[in-house]
Amino acid sequence: MNDKTVSADRPTLTDDVLGKVVRYARLPLCITDPTLPDNPIVYVNEAFTDLTGYGLEEIVGQNCRFLQGPETTPESVEMVREILEGRRVDTVEIVNYREDGSRFLNALQLGPINDEEGNLIYFFGSQLDVSERRRLESEHRKLADDELLHRLRNIVNVMTAMVRLTAREEPTPGAFADKVIERLSALGAAHFDTIGRSDQQEVDFETLMGPIMRAYTSATEEQITLSGDNPLISHRLVSPLTLALHELATNAVKHGSLSTENGQVSLDIAILQAPARLRFVWQEIGGPRVTKSDRDSGSRIIQSLTRAVGGTLHYDWQPEGLIATAEFPMTAMADG
Repeated sequence: MNDKTVSADRPTLTDDVLGKVVRYARLPLCITDPTLPDNPIVYVNEAFTDLTGYGLEEIVGQNCRFLQGPETTPESVEMVREILEGRRVDTVEIVNYREDGSRFLNALQLGPINDEEGNLIYFFGSQLDVSERRRLESEHRKLADDELLHRLRNIVNVMTAMVRLTAREEPTPGAFADKVIERLSALGAAHFDTIGRSDQQEVDFETLMGPIMRAYTSATEEQITLSGDNPLISHRLVSPLTLALHELATNAVKHGSLSTENGQVSLDIAILQAPARLRFVWQEIGGPRVTKSDRDSGSRIIQSLTRAVGGTLHYDWQPEGLIATAEFPMTAMADG
């Protein structure tokens, strides 16, 4: 059966059938007559009376402006006028009022109806109450704005603490500037990847770690081994995890196992229970012998940020290589 024969098997849409379709359609509809003074309403369907609460006798003969009220803006009224004068089909959102005085935001689509000779005989208008849709959209925007503000506040707090502590450990302006730029770059790399995500769209650990390792180490992929779980990380843990990994990686390049061709780093991630927490273990092997004084730079910042989210960070300064163990409560990963 081709397209041309489909209609032959269906009932003909007579004027009577079409009238019933318009009458009982659940989309509110009205028709006005521009050939009469003030372009009055000459027809509405049942959905229109259900939406507005007015009876048929209260509607027919009136101009549609009777639905306007105190919060109807002049701009929306002007848009309706321009659409009618231009005899085009278009949509405008306008505040209207029901018979009981309650307001609703009406997505009003209107346009001309012409006869066979092209003469204007009616205007049609379809109404759609979009109040709830716009309210939810507004709520979602506010939640997104609040979340972004919260994240930015956290980032600024982290940056403030980082700059203050870096100033204590770097004696010269040049060294201070270089260290701050490195750390800000590490933070930026991580936060730019997560800033568009909501709390329900966390970033996984490997994604968070990847740009830091690529940007702040000269190691090959063979020198860094990642094992264990790959948990999702909420935005609250992005800053402490990012700076911890950055400090460990850059110090490994300068003083530890990644400063030699044969040195290696293993990074193991696990989800522990009772209480639920994330743990990562950073272990360096094959580098020069290490003392705590060689590697202490930056650890105070990481300790401070880790404690701020209820976590712990332990450094084991083994001569054959540093072992750093960090734990973060899972509640910190979900809250924010």
